[in-house]
Amino acid sequence: MAKTVEEVADLMFNMVKDAQGQKKLKPMDLTKAMIEQYGDEVDKKLCKAAIKQLINSGRCVYTYFGGSYVELPHREGAAND
Repeated sequence: MAKTVEEVADLMFNMVKDAQGQKKLKPMDLTKAMIEQYGDEVDKKLCKAAIKQLINSGRCVYTYFGGSYVELPHREGAAND
């Protein structure tokens, strides 16, 4: 059964959250992991839409450090009050 954009976005969000502080994930890393894990249930177009949804919703942000990465938004120290 094919995955929806929301399902793939949630799976990607969890993957980014688990990798936080250990490894930075590129959009292609997320796409490859989803295709490897779910095979025919997902494709590149669906993964791209899921990443776009994560970025547009603010759940994840793009960072750039010699390449584009998808990460959780950083919280400033004063924002943790």
